[in-house]
Amino acid sequence: MKTLVMSLFFALVFAQPSLANGLAEVQGIVDRNITIVINYVKDKSIDKQVRNQKIIETVVPFFDFDFMAMVCLEKKHRKRLSKDQKKLFTNLFVKRLQESFLEKLDLYTDEEVVIESAKKVKKRIHVLTYLVSKGDKMDMNFKFKKTKKGWKVYDLEILGVSMVSTYRSQFSGFLKSKSMDDLLAKLSETGSFGVPTGEKQKK
Repeated sequence: MKTLVMSLFFALVFAQPSLANGLAEVQGIVDRNITIVINYVKDKSIDKQVRNQKIIETVVPFFDFDFMAMVCLEKKHRKRLSKDQKKLFTNLFVKRLQESFLEKLDLYTDEEVVIESAKKVKKRIHVLTYLVSKGDKMDMNFKFKKTKKGWKVYDLEILGVSMVSTYRSQFSGFLKSKSMDDLLAKLSETGSFGVPTGEKQKK
């Protein structure tokens, strides 16, 4: 019993500094990179295609896109994927996810970025960010988890709509009557499986 109590004590003592460091690290990631992204959006001298490429290069390092791709499929569907299908699905999904992110940014042209403090949510860390434009406000909640490569975004809520949950629902519905090859073909289409804008939740 004494050993158990001591183990719990040390776990609590050493967990707090780790959490504090995690909060500071995540806060720094969001502060630094979101500011860079918004500056690109505001800079009208940059060609849009070049701008989008720079934005993607900025956000890719702190997004766990491979993880997001897999959790957007139900376990029973993931098990059916061949190695080649898994690779193709991940590539197509990541491309679509990045396109959706860029589409949302295109809605705002004169933004002020407001970044809230990082907050612990169980073993994860969330950072709520607002893009304010002409009295309108779009909130983006970046959800981070700890990985072997550091803190990475595992989900992004835009106007209260989870990208991961939305895609999982869409894919599950599609696969009730279609095959995985059909899903891969659909994902390759421009504009397929768009994430809801969440307009009703605008503040």
